[in-house]
Amino acid sequence: MISTDKLKNKEVINIFDGRSMGFVSDIEVDLERGVIDGIVIPGTRGFMGFFSKGEEDTVIKWDKVRTVGDDVILVDVEGY
Repeated sequence: MISTDKLKNKEVINIFDGRSMGFVSDIEVDLERGVIDGIVIPGTRGFMGFFSKGEEDTVIKWDKVRTVGDDVILVDVEGY
């Protein structure tokens, strides 16, 4: 079993192209079913998050997660 606290701040690697997607900042939970629905990777922000809107956060659905390791989470997302 994985605690949600252990998912945060892990690096997310896309096995589709081998690139780092960033670090998990939050998770989405389906409260009705009581399961993790996805992981959230923050978009890039302007200087200290103040001066530009930047990119939107990325939500990777849990069915795209392939492996949760000690330091990284491997996902398979085409076209990221």
